[in-house]
Amino acid sequence: MSDPRIPTIDLRPWLDGDEDTRAGIARTVDQALQTAGFLLVTGHGVDPGLRSGIREAARAFFRLPAGVKQAYAAKVGGRGWLGPGAEANGYSEGTETPPDLKESLTFATHQPFEDPVVNAEWYAPNVWPREVPELRALCEGYLERMGELEKQLLSLLGEALGLEPDFFSRHMDHPTYGFNINWYPGTEVVGEPQPGQFRIGPHTDFGTVTILDRQAGKGGLQVYTDEGGWEDAPFDPEAFTINIGDLMARWTGDRWRSGRHRVLPPPADAPAEELMSLVYFGECTPGTLVESVPAPVGRVAYEPVDSHRYLREKLDSITVG
Repeated sequence: MSDPRIPTIDLRPWLDGDEDTRAGIARTVDQALQTAGFLLVTGHGVDPGLRSGIREAARAFFRLPAGVKQAYAAKVGGRGWLGPGAEANGYSEGTETPPDLKESLTFATHQPFEDPVVNAEWYAPNVWPREVPELRALCEGYLERMGELEKQLLSLLGEALGLEPDFFSRHMDHPTYGFNINWYPGTEVVGEPQPGQFRIGPHTDFGTVTILDRQAGKGGLQVYTDEGGWEDAPFDPEAFTINIGDLMARWTGDRWRSGRHRVLPPPADAPAEELMSLVYFGECTPGTLVESVPAPVGRVAYEPVDSHRYLREKLDSITVG
């Protein structure tokens, strides 16, 4: 399924093409991010076997008894297991929804920071479940590829705005980043959805660029646009789904929109549907000051904001107390 508002971008001609080809891709990206805040990206070179291997290992963990998983329990924004009822992403929009119908394994940067204050808030060793020892090497290999892909995407975004290629990427020398493996089981695990309950409630992401490896399903990803309202996101098994978050929208002075989205609950006609998403949240180096690009590129001049104060407030907002 194709959607002109959410185009598919092949990175190979962006990386290797001539000037006219690259300029055309940059224009397409700029237009798409003004409309929906989403893209599909192919030509990324990430091994599909790596993606399926992570899913297989993570599924083995998620299928363990709750008492075993509890040993790895973490808070939102931490490292480890987020169990049922931990998050309600709709809270970030001020919407009181029931908790999201998912479980997550969550990881972040594996490199500590020099500043002890930053370290205390944004660094802790990743927690790797000993019951699935193969997961660590798979995820570390995947995260290395995500870091490379994020830099390629950020260079594309800088040029799409008519700015220098490192306009964004120079602020990513030591990002905190986040990586969630989201498990969306069927109703035999989560029960019947309550009114207004989703696998993930309506929200926008908080950081710069999100790189999503998703699976197609009836209870899958939906994207919101002004023209169409809520619609199923286009899907290509070879592609990553890319969306920009709140900080990137602020950075561009609202030229680009933070992509609003949700994940539907298990469908009534396929209640046993099980999906898993691999979600890489691109973030800045702590201490980055995000200032809106001025007009004519930017459209709104936001007050400058410290990237990680903003992120912490947002993470706290979705935590179910």
